[in-house]
Amino acid sequence: MAKEWNDMTPAEKRANLCDRWLNPPGAKFESPQAEKDYKGRVQRLLDAFNKKKPDRIPCFPMQGFFAAYYCGYTPYDVMYDYSKADEAFTRMVVETSPDAHSSILGAPPGPVYDLLDYKLYSWPGHGVPKNVSYQAREGEYMKASEYDSLIADPTNFFLTTWLPRIMGKAEAFSSLTPFTNMTEMYGSFTAASFVPFGVPPVQEALKTFMKAGEEALKWIGFVAGYGAKMTAKGFPGFFGGGCKAPFDTVGDTLRGTKGMMFDMFRCPDKLVRACEQFVPIMIKMGVDGARQNGCPVVFLPLHKGADGFMNDQQFRKYYWPTLLAVMEGLIKEGCIPFPWAEGGYDSRLDVIKDSPDEIFWGFDKIDFHNAKKLVGNKHAIGGAIPISVLNVGTKDDVIAEVKKEIDIFGKDGGYIMMTSATMEETPADNVKTMINTCKQYGVYK
Repeated sequence: MAKEWNDMTPAEKRANLCDRWLNPPGAKFESPQAEKDYKGRVQRLLDAFNKKKPDRIPCFPMQGFFAAYYCGYTPYDVMYDYSKADEAFTRMVVETSPDAHSSILGAPPGPVYDLLDYKLYSWPGHGVPKNVSYQAREGEYMKASEYDSLIADPTNFFLTTWLPRIMGKAEAFSSLTPFTNMTEMYGSFTAASFVPFGVPPVQEALKTFMKAGEEALKWIGFVAGYGAKMTAKGFPGFFGGGCKAPFDTVGDTLRGTKGMMFDMFRCPDKLVRACEQFVPIMIKMGVDGARQNGCPVVFLPLHKGADGFMNDQQFRKYYWPTLLAVMEGLIKEGCIPFPWAEGGYDSRLDVIKDSPDEIFWGFDKIDFHNAKKLVGNKHAIGGAIPISVLNVGTKDDVIAEVKKEIDIFGKDGGYIMMTSATMEETPADNVKTMINTCKQYGVYK
């Protein structure tokens, strides 16, 4: 009898996720060769994650909206016409042939955000031109005086305070009472808690959320269909789930960079406590995605821990402890944490080098020789190819860069060649050159 998930050891959970990635249940491959290619690509990635030498170095460019530009579309096109997103991402992957795809989740459904009057981002055709990517719109969506409310009940705070501020159509939710009030039948416990659901503004908000849900369901159907199709063609998805560093969760979407910087001096204890409150939430978020998708890799984009955002002492106090706790929690649940260190991280290497072996570190801007020495001797590493070289370099520049990075990282195994940032309007020939050169030069002998 198979064990229940909660009865498994971390090693058994990891084996379960890896086996489902390698042998996806219900997969229907187009041909025996497609099945061979799929399993070969997954095994190549797993070998790299495990600090081994696969047959060759895997290559996975971070794809962004590159597929849209590759096929002559705009980001707006693939956010508002899901069939175009399916077509563009399929064609791009098949014709460039990387070792994995990044799904079409990177092209989120524009109509959903239109319905909700979403304010946290500007997106193509809604705040930015149709031919460019989306942009974050930071603000103090949580006041410094509201830390206590967030810490006491994060779910209720998000529902009744944060959502009404970042979604125009959720303003009525500010009148809802905590669901935890519904503990008894009599008095004001349960029945009174439902009163707000009877007023017209809340009912209209719920109707809008239902419409957004219907649109999201339509979109996720394309996402699932695309994933199954790419598996059939022999290409695995790279990401199982995703979550964030708790400090970034508070800073990116609640307090904003400016607010967080003030909070480190004005209410440091509450900032730390809020980050701690998000640790189990982020672990569950990442694990749920990995289990649902049958892939152990959990992506953590790191935003505010880069060089220059805070000094080393602040990094060790505010950023690192809860990020480490999230990654350790993911490991206990069988996942492979993939923190993507956006920006420079040279000053952080002395801290992150002692993190658990199971972590796969991705880097943007770094002294790669030092990163290899301090981090790469213990951890698998991804990254190294500067997006600037791909965007404006010649074909010879790309070949030289690929060979240089392979010479630094590739000799001992545990390396996946990736771009330093997501690709957008990157020349297709340079992307193909990167992938083909990695395949030819990155062979282990």
